[in-house]
Amino acid sequence: MMHKLNTGTVVALLLPLCALMLVFFLWPLGLVGWTSIYDNGLTLDGYTRVATSSLIHKVMANTLEISVIATLTSLVLGYAIAMHLARMSPARRGPYLVMVMLPFWTSILVKSFAFTIVLGNAGIINQFLQWISGGSWHIEMLFNRAAVVVGMTNYLLPFMVLPIMASLLNQNRNLKFAAEIMGAGPLRIFTRITLPLSLPGVFAGVLMCLTLSLGMYITPALLGGRQDMMLANLVDFYTRQTLDWTLASAIAIVLLVFSCALILMLIRAQRNQEAAN
Repeated sequence: MMHKLNTGTVVALLLPLCALMLVFFLWPLGLVGWTSIYDNGLTLDGYTRVATSSLIHKVMANTLEISVIATLTSLVLGYAIAMHLARMSPARRGPYLVMVMLPFWTSILVKSFAFTIVLGNAGIINQFLQWISGGSWHIEMLFNRAAVVVGMTNYLLPFMVLPIMASLLNQNRNLKFAAEIMGAGPLRIFTRITLPLSLPGVFAGVLMCLTLSLGMYITPALLGGRQDMMLANLVDFYTRQTLDWTLASAIAIVLLVFSCALILMLIRAQRNQEAAN
């Protein structure tokens, strides 16, 4: 038997959440927005410098490029992992899910420092390469774009695997059996049945990973080089080094608007895909 809550009860239940959102999200966000247009008086100088600075334009391009690469890498690896997990029995899937969730439970700061040990010149990978090559093989894997993508992909994988796996588990297995009876091969079954039906999970995973990667700070700061600075690192530079809070706030608002625009584009693409199906 279902019980319908009256309006007063619903409001009372939502008040604590609304208060938390107001104090810890909307109020700080409003302060950032106000700081971006106020510096001893109303001004648009911060946004003017964002629009005209070649440094900020380059960092914006870096942010978008790194975020897209990390999201696509997470999508390829995450889809393969999700398919493997979806084919397992629930009993066998449990331990593997724990391994997938380990990066999610570990601090991103700890993981980034761990990658400096793994990817460094004297790290595990380079030591192995030198051992098998007699000391002649060496790969620069730290303080570059590749290291940033590896670190971000490690962090983003759980956000990609879980929604895709949920979509795969919700598919009717009889569709695959029917396609096999009609003579369809594994590749045709994947492209015509499995992939289209899993697109809601793919869109959800891409949406979460792209949104998270656009605001990445610790991983590019610890694993990247000077050419791999992202907008969050630039905000940190202007707030701590030059104390230019107006420009830093303007960059933060531009990043927020940019992220919201990408989210809306992905949501619209998902709706168009669902309408086409």
